[in-house]
Amino acid sequence: MWTGVLPAVTTKFKADGALDHAEMERCFALQIEAGCDGIIVCGSLGEGPMLTQAERIEVLKLAQSVTKGKPTLMTVSEAGTREACELARKAATAGASGLMVVPSPIYHTDAAETVATLRAVAEAGDLPVMIYSNRLAYRVDVTPEIMEELASDARFVAVKESSDDIRRTTEIFNRLGDRYAVLTGVDNLAFEALTVGAVGWVAGLVCAFPSETVAIYRLIKAGRLAEALEIYRWFRPLLDLDVSTYLVQNIKLAEALAIGSTEYVRAPRAPLSGARRVAVEKIINDAMAKRSKLALAA
Repeated sequence: MWTGVLPAVTTKFKADGALDHAEMERCFALQIEAGCDGIIVCGSLGEGPMLTQAERIEVLKLAQSVTKGKPTLMTVSEAGTREACELARKAATAGASGLMVVPSPIYHTDAAETVATLRAVAEAGDLPVMIYSNRLAYRVDVTPEIMEELASDARFVAVKESSDDIRRTTEIFNRLGDRYAVLTGVDNLAFEALTVGAVGWVAGLVCAFPSETVAIYRLIKAGRLAEALEIYRWFRPLLDLDVSTYLVQNIKLAEALAIGSTEYVRAPRAPLSGARRVAVEKIINDAMAKRSKLALAA
């Protein structure tokens, strides 16, 4: 159902902390204009847990106004199942294309609890669901065994594979065939995952570098691996910024330098400063200095 490059977009704020609708509209439009295949809002990178449910619906509706009929997914990542179901119902009412669902990020569910939570949210929203499997960030491993248990419910259509183990993608295919659309969710494993069969990329650095991200995906799918690899090797230092406690600040700084966006974040986060900021700026500026040499025809 969902393939291609799906940006996990950042949420834009004004200096006073309010949602910046105009800047989100501009930045989301850059993604669609570059050829991205949809948008996912209010995830980890989108600071979803720092937003009220009403704000998340605002962001969803704004993205829908930009995506021109392409998929617009809401991330559901709530501490409690009751609240997750509530958000799923609200997203469905607002016309979301689907849900990307994380088991509770606060309580680390066991396998039975994980299955029960995912089933409850899918039933509440009654929308297509992308299972978000990220055992590093959320301490819950949605394993191929759990995916197999959920496979009887047709609402579960895709997996965002973020285990940080490239072997997992092949394990899913070996166990479940093509039952799920498998999308990679780790920026600096994207080339590897896409070349072993992942059909999409839930991307982060795409927010600042959409053309390069789309080019890598399209070149791989066209079998032009050498050309894709050239861009990917250039991109790798930037993609590493996604795999960090500071991924939100890192990527917002990249957006500021690459597309002239803002760096405002919701507390307790603060924009990068000091030595960390200097180091990240250097990575971004070094990459941008070499950017003009890339061949992006895909």
